[in-house]
Amino acid sequence: MKIDIFNHILPKQVFERMREVAPQIPILHSFDHLPELWDVDAHLRLMDGYDDYQQVLALSNPPIEMLGSPELTPTLARLANDGLAAICKAHPDRFPAFIASMPMNNPEAAVKEANRAVNELGARGIQVFTNVLGKSLSAPEFYPLFETMARHDLPVWIHPMRGPNFSDYASESASENEIWFTFGWPYETSACVTRLIFSGLFDKLPNLKIITHHMGGMIPFFSQKIALGFSQIFDGETDRNPAAEKAGLKKPLLDYYRMIYADTATNGSSAAARCGLDFFQADHCLFATDAPFDSRGGRHLIGGTIKAIDDLGLNKVDREKIYEGNARRLLRL
Repeated sequence: MKIDIFNHILPKQVFERMREVAPQIPILHSFDHLPELWDVDAHLRLMDGYDDYQQVLALSNPPIEMLGSPELTPTLARLANDGLAAICKAHPDRFPAFIASMPMNNPEAAVKEANRAVNELGARGIQVFTNVLGKSLSAPEFYPLFETMARHDLPVWIHPMRGPNFSDYASESASENEIWFTFGWPYETSACVTRLIFSGLFDKLPNLKIITHHMGGMIPFFSQKIALGFSQIFDGETDRNPAAEKAGLKKPLLDYYRMIYADTATNGSSAAARCGLDFFQADHCLFATDAPFDSRGGRHLIGGTIKAIDDLGLNKVDREKIYEGNARRLLRL
């Protein structure tokens, strides 16, 4: 069995409500061209093309907190999570679980919704984005949500979020050439994880499980640059990082990055998958495709990701871990 742990769906009633409350968000209008995202029948037809294939469902972007005020977003999150739960209930053989969405501009309501989604709807974790309307996830007001998920012993999925409003240069007001997406999203993931590490989150919650999208962003490729550190060049030693010491971290810096889990959504690149696997190792890698976000309604991403993993020449044990074993263990399926 292949369990795709990071893909996207937007229940039709949620999609319609999003466009109603946030007509100014351009991506919502582009979604009209991707029925596999919001039409369950089209989504199921997509899945029909692959044997022994299931999905753990997550809402697509935009993040809930972009859709309205802190008073409105808890209601939208409930609508979204109820919709995801209903799809799973209607098709349990296809969708064994879902990931709950959070109203992150209302941290107190997010904790309540996480508890409701897990306890009442059967969610197997939550999805958050790499920043909350420009604020780092390491901000103190978000700590209770991480604490809640550690108590539930269920993962937190982190999805990158960055738009054209994040300029490429300080002298400019907007990003060009889709740099915000192509390179900005991997950077967002890497920056988000780093800020969480330096906040001491993993020392406070050593059993917290974080799953990063796109094989951890830049982390595997730049792992030795992380190990070097800028201040370490001048004031440290090979095994001594002044920045980590100043933050009070209790372990070597790279050990924290290896606590993270990463998915295989590398757009079908076996080289990127190999790089990520070499860093995170098979116990911390999970199969995911990012479907249906390609020009073929998800077929390129699903087929390409399966081929990329198969091209790695994994032994039977590691292959089973990545395709389903790690998902069953982390999500307690």
